[in-house]
Amino acid sequence: MVVLNKIYTRTGDSGETALSDGTRVAKHSPRVAAYGTVDETNATVGLARLHADGQIDARLALIQNDLFDLGADLSRPGMDKDDEAEYPPLRIIDAQVDRLEREIDEMNAGLHALRSFILPGGTALSAHLHLVRTVARRAERLAVELSALEPVNPAAIRYLNRLSDWCFVAARVANGGGADDVLWVPGANR
Repeated sequence: MVVLNKIYTRTGDSGETALSDGTRVAKHSPRVAAYGTVDETNATVGLARLHADGQIDARLALIQNDLFDLGADLSRPGMDKDDEAEYPPLRIIDAQVDRLEREIDEMNAGLHALRSFILPGGTALSAHLHLVRTVARRAERLAVELSALEPVNPAAIRYLNRLSDWCFVAARVANGGGADDVLWVPGANR
């Protein structure tokens, strides 16, 4: 259980922060950049939820919780030392990725095939889901970059990859099942 009695600690004033295992690292480290961008992704999901209701809102609530799990995963280095940890670290698992895939397939089944790229927009919810999608893609790139330097849970990277796909399909659902998608017209303004 997390207990936050005091919000500011002054321990980060020198440009360092603590990872969840207590290790102190620079705030600009690749690990902090990765889990910080996951946190940013979560904040954009919160914005999208302001425009969502029903099933999409319920699914976005699950995603927000997953993103906290993912941030906890990325903030805990040492995948190879999980068995030695004092308490088991929280890791994203394949079942969370699988749930996103099932939901993507379910939502996509009711959509017409795309014959053009689409521009972010349409309804407010769709536009916000496209914002979540792009921030999730950045988080994924940063997690992949981190994985080139030190071990990262592969399921965490897969989750971010599926999340951006989930947001793309959900944005189309939010645009009247794709009827209100804004299509890209190559070279239209030449």
